[in-house]
Amino acid sequence: MGKLRVSARARDELDRIWLYIARENGSVEVASRVTDRVTQQFWLLNRYPNIGRRRDDLRPGLRSFVAGDYVIIYRVEKDTVVILHILHGSRDIGGLLG
Repeated sequence: MGKLRVSARARDELDRIWLYIARENGSVEVASRVTDRVTQQFWLLNRYPNIGRRRDDLRPGLRSFVAGDYVIIYRVEKDTVVILHILHGSRDIGGLLG
């Protein structure tokens, strides 16, 4: 297992996801459950960094991993998994990152 780093942008996206779900569902418990499921996948990626799909079509060196309705965009730098984005799977990921 290597190191894990979550970018400021990914932390912000996760906060926005939590806030959106809490507002839409009226439940902080639901929002917390969803974001907890996403962040649990960070540890899986840290343990098995190549488990995600290569996304050189978006940008060389990127990988993606599905976590429920969300997609984690990350890259592996030596012994560190860097979480770059957490986006809803229905969004135009290529358009957002391009």
